[in-house]
Amino acid sequence: MTADIDDQLTIEQWTTLKALRPTGPASAKLGGYMIEQLIALDLAAIADGHPVITAEGRKVVLRGSPRLWDLAA
Repeated sequence: MTADIDDQLTIEQWTTLKALRPTGPASAKLGGYMIEQLIALDLAAIADGHPVITAEGRKVVLRGSPRLWDLAA
């Protein structure tokens, strides 16, 4: 299932997902529609009122997007 998610994420979703990492920018400033989409895909969740990346989201970020690899090439 996660391989399917990798191929379906938009660049904006990828940017938001990567920002949820502990080393990303302050996730408290993130919100809105992209977060809702990532929550629906089980890649993010809300904890203590702030968006956080889930274990599944970390796997997806570590693996990267084949579609984004094509854009970078």
